Amino acid sequence: MLKKLIVSDLDIAGQRVFLRADLNVPLNKEGQIADETRILASLETIEYLLKEGAKLILASHLGRPKGKVVPEMSLRPVAQSLSYHLGKQLIMAPDCIGDEVQQLAENLAEGELLLLENLRFHPGETANEPEFSRQLASLSKIYVNDAFGTAHRTHASTVGITHFVESSAAGFLMAREIEYLGGALSNPGRPFTALLGGVKVSTKIGVLENLLDKVDNLLIGGAMAFTFLKAKGLEVGKSLVEEDKLDVAEKIYQRSQSQRLKLILPSDFIVAERLEPNVSYKRVEASEIPKDWVGVDIGAKTIKTFSSILQSSETIIWNGPMGVFEIEPFSRGTREIAQILAQCKGRSIVGGGDSVAAIYQAGVADKISHISTGGGASLEFLAGKSLPAIEALSTK
Repeated sequence: MLKKLIVSDLDIAGQRVFLRADLNVPLNKEGQIADETRILASLETIEYLLKEGAKLILASHLGRPKGKVVPEMSLRPVAQSLSYHLGKQLIMAPDCIGDEVQQLAENLAEGELLLLENLRFHPGETANEPEFSRQLASLSKIYVNDAFGTAHRTHASTVGITHFVESSAAGFLMAREIEYLGGALSNPGRPFTALLGGVKVSTKIGVLENLLDKVDNLLIGGAMAFTFLKAKGLEVGKSLVEEDKLDVAEKIYQRSQSQRLKLILPSDFIVAERLEPNVSYKRVEASEIPKDWVGVDIGAKTIKTFSSILQSSETIIWNGPMGVFEIEPFSRGTREIAQILAQCKGRSIVGGGDSVAAIYQAGVADKISHISTGGGASLEFLAGKSLPAIEALSTK
């Protein structure tokens, strides 16, 4: 848990403040922003700093330019979006370090915003080079990190910079992520239920193993369920299975049986002839998946079972879709889980791209206690790993 400051603890009026945000938004082929979620999530801290009279220097990465200037990964579309949402013009820097950037920062007036160009145009960012960190820090004595989505990375703008500034703090979004995810793990209301989906067991092994000691119910959906079912000796047809993780799945299942928690696998599925739209599909029992068919979603019985457990839970974590969410006939399970979660009275925490997308598509985002922006950071946090960027704030 965070031991140090959050942004509202700082005296920032008239001060230059370096804010690391996660503005890594997806762009379409025309270079336009396809989803503004991360920008919108960052507005609270940005608006607070501007209102309090900070001279704000805003930094982020976008994409993976691998230390080279890639014009298609410029933050200029983000600058346009921010200007619209803030209702004011901002200054777009030509780079994130250098004499010109330094001069722009020094010339800022209270309440003005300078957006730096893509941090990852420099190899020193991902390498956490001390000199690059020092150059970033030279823009301000006050550092605020609101980029939880990059908290698992040891980069110059998330870790290195903290060694060269006078004070560091968490932004509101970062603090909220730590509060909800950390609170769920350390002091959850019970029953505590985790619902995990998605494709691979391998990406969630750490989460599964860490949650076994903490949750009362562990519900498994999505394609990862088939690895568990095959490990138990069931026929899963052509469903996606991680053959090299069968032993891991079996160990996790056996460990759950020796502890007080309930690990629950789907009892029925929607299966299709092929993994594509406009094909025949049907509901079958988990023990009756045809050899030439592929599992694509959880079935109605499983949805009912999961619903009963979720509605009686005081703390819920959901990460990962229940089926092939991107193909319409096979997205029902994920969508219905989103709607069920909105009706639950317990504290609900949702993370993962498709899970979050389902929440927004269902129009129930305002009924979820916390929607995590973390992605990989959320998974590592839930796996019990310390996140370098949070540790850098905690020990400053």
